[in-house]
Amino acid sequence: MSSQDKPQSPLKGFLTYFYGNFIVLILGFIQTPLLTRILATDEYGKTGMFETAVSIIYIFSVMGLDQAYIRYYYAKDIDRRSLLRRCLVPSLSVVTGLSVIYILFSGPANQFLFGAGGRDVVALVVIYTFISVFERFFFLDVRMQQNGVLYSNINIIEKVLSIATIIAAFYMIGNDFRVGLYALAVPWGCTTTFLIIRYLVKNRTASSGAEGESGAYVPSYRELITYGLPFITVLLMEWALQSCDRIALRSLSDFDELGIYTAAMKIVILLITFKNTFIAYWSPIAMERFESGDEEENRVFFRGAYDIVTVMCVLAAVLLILFRHLIVYILGPDYRSAENVIPFLTLMPIFAMMFEITNQSIKYAKKGKYLNIASVVALAANIAGNLLLVPHLGGLGAAITTGLSYMIYFAIGSYFSEKCIAIGYGYRRTALYSLLLVLYCMEASFVGGMLADVLVGAFILAVVLVIDRKTIGRILVYARNFLKK
Repeated sequence: MSSQDKPQSPLKGFLTYFYGNFIVLILGFIQTPLLTRILATDEYGKTGMFETAVSIIYIFSVMGLDQAYIRYYYAKDIDRRSLLRRCLVPSLSVVTGLSVIYILFSGPANQFLFGAGGRDVVALVVIYTFISVFERFFFLDVRMQQNGVLYSNINIIEKVLSIATIIAAFYMIGNDFRVGLYALAVPWGCTTTFLIIRYLVKNRTASSGAEGESGAYVPSYRELITYGLPFITVLLMEWALQSCDRIALRSLSDFDELGIYTAAMKIVILLITFKNTFIAYWSPIAMERFESGDEEENRVFFRGAYDIVTVMCVLAAVLLILFRHLIVYILGPDYRSAENVIPFLTLMPIFAMMFEITNQSIKYAKKGKYLNIASVVALAANIAGNLLLVPHLGGLGAAITTGLSYMIYFAIGSYFSEKCIAIGYGYRRTALYSLLLVLYCMEASFVGGMLADVLVGAFILAVVLVIDRKTIGRILVYARNFLKK
């Protein structure tokens, strides 16, 4: 499909991706309480450490080649099949070596991460990491084709399989953190296997000269790795931003506090899912736009996308904070204190999502060093914040640190983005919304009265409705037309 045939609105195509994740959100209201009610807080906290462990192996394995795949996918005369192979082969080689290292040192590693271990835990870490690499590239291929329907359906199937796995694993092993591990590995393994088979069948039946698949240009391994390697540092910093809180809680607190924090993070998945959905849609759209669009048209397009995303993020954050009491209630009595942790955690996905708009200029200009600078500063703030706050405030201290660190990451990265390609985003308005959200988070975390929550939340919503009334009108028009179709 040519760029002319694709939706011109930055929202229309997103809705195709989001319908599936909206169903996933609903299913999440079944999955998260299911886990929190069958696992004690300390056991649930260990599942968060599992995700932390496999993430670090995954980052080094992928080597930033997923970003290279995105960057070159729309290049002129590109051979996309060869591009995928050249990105996948080095990643599989690295993940094999790292898995061997993990297996050799699995004893002390698992003791720190989980306080226990076993052969099945080692196998789950290794298998899940291999699955992560395959999933990243073959699911990325779906995203780059801008196949929102398949993307949504796969996410729905994965969540249904996850719920089924939780139930089955609980009946087999009971109150054990491995229930969460199986719930992560088994569904992803099934959906990734399907994506691999689909890709192989699709390319076997397609003609060798299919438009958009075979071409004369294939970037060399050196070219791809040179582009991708700087993203290892970026991903490591992002991993650290997402994991320092859990590591700090594990080292400076206990598994109970970690479990409550992990449960709060699962509630914030409402916004994280929204963020991940947008990233899945936005990354290929942005790269294609830079490759083929007029500079002035691009500025209008990216500013429009940023305005819409900013408004939707702020509204979603306010509503989640406002209704957090009701959401936490279904987690079970052991997780009630999570309601004070949730507000500041909402800052993480919304600023990450807004940065996904602005950082495309850096990626297209191949200036990964700017992302590294933003990551280093944010990480330094994150480490300092965790050391100062976690010993005194526990999970709330980790949440405050995480939220504010992402604001710093967004601010510095967006500054450098304008240096690469000047778009002219509405940063003054963003600064106002940021201040209001921080004040709301402080009220919700330290005061937490229902009346105060409603009054402050209503005030912020009113401010957004007045300042961004035109953008909200556009959102309503797009949504209405989508529902009619």
